[in-house]
Amino acid sequence: MIVYISFGIRQSFGLFMRPVTLDLDWGREPLSMAFAVQNIIIGLSAPLAGALADKWGAPRTVALGGALFSAGVFFMSQSTTPAMMISSGGILAGIGLGACGLPLVLAVVSRVAPPARRSLWLGVVTSAATGGQLLIVPFNQAMISGYGWVPALIMVAVLAGLIVPLAFSMSGGVTAETGRDTEINMGEALSEAFRHRSLRLLTLGYFVCGFQILFIAAHLPAYLGDKGASPEMGAMALMLIALFNMLGSWLSGWLGGKYPKKYLLSSIYLLRSISIAAFFLLPLSPVTLTLFASVIGLLWLSTVPLTTGLVAQFFGVRYMGVLYGFVYLSHQLGSFTGVWLGGLLFDLTGSYDAIWWMAIALGVVSALLHLPINDRPVERLSRAPA
Repeated sequence: MIVYISFGIRQSFGLFMRPVTLDLDWGREPLSMAFAVQNIIIGLSAPLAGALADKWGAPRTVALGGALFSAGVFFMSQSTTPAMMISSGGILAGIGLGACGLPLVLAVVSRVAPPARRSLWLGVVTSAATGGQLLIVPFNQAMISGYGWVPALIMVAVLAGLIVPLAFSMSGGVTAETGRDTEINMGEALSEAFRHRSLRLLTLGYFVCGFQILFIAAHLPAYLGDKGASPEMGAMALMLIALFNMLGSWLSGWLGGKYPKKYLLSSIYLLRSISIAAFFLLPLSPVTLTLFASVIGLLWLSTVPLTTGLVAQFFGVRYMGVLYGFVYLSHQLGSFTGVWLGGLLFDLTGSYDAIWWMAIALGVVSALLHLPINDRPVERLSRAPA
């Protein structure tokens, strides 16, 4: 439920691109910058939230994140300048999401899940994340169309506040001893991880995941509007992505328990590039949009349970919050680049063509990066008693 709310809200922000920029008479680059800053702040704060959760407890850390996220969204609704929007929607909301979004929640699930079912459990939670998108996107679009973007953001801030009591409901299931599969300290764990070649390849590939999906989430509604489609078509596309992602994430988690995760990841990135190229090159119509949203939805967050599962497979789960947080930072650097560059290149050229081609090329690169990954656990886990 926590990621249902936090991720659902976050993935609906693209609906605000046109109404906010038109109402405040901005170009698209300032709001793109705010969303880009939010993504990089999520990445920067995720490892810190993981470290805080290790000492302070995951429930209290997630609750604090929910409160900050709710405040950030509320102050977005009151913003009248780019600086205010970056401070609220970018920095404050980003810090909150670093603690109540997918990174820390997936780390908690990794620690409590049975090893044989870990990949599947991660897939289920990732699926729930875009279940929230399926509900919150049409809610936001209806609020924007009926009342304007300011009341829509205020209502979303109230919804985000529900994360606080939900976080404390985890207290009975997560203790200091949960997932304690090693006695090395955090410094030793970080040193081990930073020397790990396969983790570096995984981290570089995850940059592409963030670049692709956040560019699409933030700019697809505006891209469709530029092509003459209605705002409802943009919302429909995001809803289809969410619907099919619920299946794709679960399926990815299930397959990750049966087949090598690195090959599944390579296939996903290659299929993404093919899907994006077909959508970009074919004439836009309700049929091509529906097909694209459905296919890209199957591939949308299907990388998450596999990437998270590989981190746990490499190093164990004791320091998952911190280690996955650093991998997720790369994802958010990609998100920052995709969201901001999309707005910047549009303002410079009046077109999204260049950024579409970049998304296609990067997907092919990421597919190649995952092939040489060595997915065996580190030696200390092999020596550990059963």
